[in-house]
Amino acid sequence: MTSLPPSAEHIRAVTEAYLARHPDERGALATLFAALAGADDPTSRKTFPAHVTCSAILINGEQQVLHILHKASRKLLAPGGHNEPSDQRLRDAALRELHEEAGIPPSAVAPLAGHEDIPLDIDVHAIDASPSRNEPAHQHVDFRWAFHLGADHAVTLQEEEVDGYQWRPFATTASPTVRAKLAQLA
Repeated sequence: MTSLPPSAEHIRAVTEAYLARHPDERGALATLFAALAGADDPTSRKTFPAHVTCSAILINGEQQVLHILHKASRKLLAPGGHNEPSDQRLRDAALRELHEEAGIPPSAVAPLAGHEDIPLDIDVHAIDASPSRNEPAHQHVDFRWAFHLGADHAVTLQEEEVDGYQWRPFATTASPTVRAKLAQLA
């Protein structure tokens, strides 16, 4: 059986469920709706000018969020990245990336209550051109899924792509939009 990436219908349904909670963000997601209307796979890293990525907002028992120092960008960000063919749903990509980058398996986390099938945040951000990868400047539409760390589980970094990690309090989470949504939970 061949695995398929998340379908445009799945992405649209998840986005509409998210927008039911955050209707004021519809305009900010115009790039996503344009990608969904196109003929190319919206989850493919080769779909331009925009494609979907997924991140895991992992919350520990001290109300802190895991941040990974990515080598490529030199930024502290939530674990995340591009979808793979084995990721049948968007949330699957976030869980896979969390496991790959931080060594935390899906069995060690639980979705944030009320966010089992709806991301905490969807963000559109610009990515610089990368001539070495033959990529033009483009945008990532990042679906940010929130999880609780179910038990203490050591972070084991994927050293090829990441240099370190930090647990940050909600108030200093790197993403302003995630920070605002976490403040509503506290």
